[in-house]
Amino acid sequence: MTDTLTIDIYSDVMCPWCAIGYGQLQKALGTLEGEIEAEIRWRPFELNPDMPTEGEEQEAHLQRKYRRSAEEGAAVRGQMRAIAEEAGVSLVYEGGEDPAPPAMMWNTRDAHILLGFALEQAGPAVQTQLKLALFKAHFNERKRIGQRDVLLDIAAETGLHREAAKAALEDPELNARVEAEERQAWDLNISGVPAMIVNGKFMIPGAQAPETYANALRRVAEKSRKQAEQ
Repeated sequence: MTDTLTIDIYSDVMCPWCAIGYGQLQKALGTLEGEIEAEIRWRPFELNPDMPTEGEEQEAHLQRKYRRSAEEGAAVRGQMRAIAEEAGVSLVYEGGEDPAPPAMMWNTRDAHILLGFALEQAGPAVQTQLKLALFKAHFNERKRIGQRDVLLDIAAETGLHREAAKAALEDPELNARVEAEERQAWDLNISGVPAMIVNGKFMIPGAQAPETYANALRRVAEKSRKQAEQ
C-alpha cells in the first residue's frame, strides 16, 4: 500500500537552500517509490520583503545583512555549491553571456502571487514547474525576476495563460492570500526557509539530507495511518 502525503514547502525564489532542499527531497522520494507518494505545494516566504524593485547586488546585500567579509562569502558559496551538486542542483550561471550579468537579489512578491495563481488555476504539478523555472531563471540565467514582464514570460513558458497571469498580479485577493500565508508561516514559528509542513501538522525545518527526509516521511505516514485507524 502506498501512502500519499501532502508537503507544503515554505520558501523563497531567492533562497539557494530551498532549491537544495527540494533536490534532497526528490532524492528521498526516489528511495520511497512504491511506499510513499507526495503532493507538493509551494507556500510564500519573502526573505527580503522590503527589497526595492531595482534589486540589489547579491554579494553586497549578503555582506551587509550578515556582516561577513568577501572572503567569508566566497567560502560559504563554495560549500553551498558542493552541497548543491550532491543534491543534483546547479547554482552556477549557465546563461552564456561574457561577462556574466551580476548575481542579484530581487523583490519576490509578484513571483509568489504567480505561484499562488498557478496552484489555484493549474494545480500542484504546474506550480512546481513554475517554481523550478523561477529557480533556474534566478540562479542559472540571472534574469531580472523582480520585473513583471520577465515573470510573465516565465509563466507563459510554463504553460500558464499570459494575460490571465498578468491579471493575477493585479488581483487584490491573490495578494491578500500571499500575505495571509506569510503570516501563517510566522504563526507556525517559521523564521527561515525551506520549511516543510507534512500533512498540515508535521514540520521538517531546513534543507536536510535525503535520508533525514525519508525517515521523517516514513514516521509521518505511520502516524497518519494510526490516526486514521482510531
